[in-house]
Formats: sequence, structure tokens, C-alpha cells
Amino acid sequence: MASKDVEHSKVEEEETVEGTTAGGEEEDTGAQIAPIIKLEEVAVTTGEEEEDVLLDLKAKLYRFDKDGNQWKERGVGTVKLLKHKQTSKVRLVMRQSKTLKICANHLVLPTISMQEHAGNEKSCVWHAADFSDGELKEELFCIRFASIENAKAFKEMVEEVAESQVKKSEESKEGAASLADDLTEKLSVGEKKEDVPTPEKEKKDEPEAEASSAEKEKKDE
Repeated sequence: MASKDVEHSKVEEEETVEGTTAGGEEEDTGAQIAPIIKLEEVAVTTGEEEEDVLLDLKAKLYRFDKDGNQWKERGVGTVKLLKHKQTSKVRLVMRQSKTLKICANHLVLPTISMQEHAGNEKSCVWHAADFSDGELKEELFCIRFASIENAKAFKEMVEEVAESQVKKSEESKEGAASLADDLTEKLSVGEKKEDVPTPEKEKKDEPEAEASSAEKEKKDE
């Protein structure tokens, strides 16, 4: 038994010493392995660079399949409400968590109606003209959150954005109507300012014209 223990300890010592020199220092071969392919950094754009994030929540999205008459899962990921910095338009975008594939992409319009799904406080349903597949299609979506609080926050934010879009549309209409009234008023004022000769003015101008013509005839003589 003693001899076996000695042999076992020698094997362990050899394993710990493996890869070192006799002096106990690591051996440096000086070899350098260059990569076969040199990869360059590539700037990745998401299309969200000119937008501000209003909402960012994790959820699971479903789309209603009319042909199969059933709900089909679109993906699990992050749903965002993004407001454009210049146009102030707001869109809903959702990407799958692993592949980052877009599973929902549409504008939040004043006509959007967000409703609770079948009495489930964690889910919401709505109609939208979606562009996630590269073409505009009318879709019925259902989104489910992990908590009632997140579902409520999502619903309230969408409704708030839709209401702001309604106000913005009304303000733009009022602004257009006001501009049209101003232009009409300016045109009417301009017409009034034009110098239109009156009969009295014409009569006053007649003697002056006769006098000037008489003076001209005397000079000619």
C-alpha cells in the first residue's frame, strides 16, 4: 500500500510541474499566432437613433390569425414607445429578445383603441396598421405582461399619446384655418387700398388737363 501511495504522489507532482522548465519558470516559446481573418468594427444602426424612448417594457406579443381563427405568438422581447425628435410622431416597436427581429412596428394614431383582453388585467388588445413584415397590414395584436402594473402603464401611455395626437391634429387644423382667414383678410384690405378713380376726382382733374393743353398750344405758336 505504501508503494502505491508513493507512486500516486509522484504522478501528481509530475502533473503540477508539466509545462514548466527545470528552473521552475514557464517556458516561453516566443511563437505568435496571427488571426486568419481580421474583423473590423461595424457601426450597427437600429433606426431608433432620432427617437426618444417614452416606454420600455418586457412582454409577450400575439397576433390573431384570421385564416386559422386563433392567436399565434409573435415573440417575447421588449416593447417600446418611441417619439421622433423632429416630427413628434410616436410609434410602437417590439423586438424579439434573442434575435432582435421586429415583431411589431406601427404608428400610434389618434384612432387607436387599447382594451383589456377577455378580463385578463395583464393583457391588452388593439388594431393597428403594422409594418413589421415590410408591408402595411391591418393586424389585431394582443400583448401580455408579467404584472398588472406594467400592463396598466402600457395602456395608459398609449392612450395618453393617442390623445396628444388628437390635440395636435386639432391645433394644426385650427392653425390652417387661421392662416386662411389671415390671407383672405389681407387680400380684401389690399383691394380696398388700390387707387380707384371716382367721378368727383375725374371732374377735378379735367380743368387741370385743359389748362395744361392750352399752355402747350401757346408754346407751339
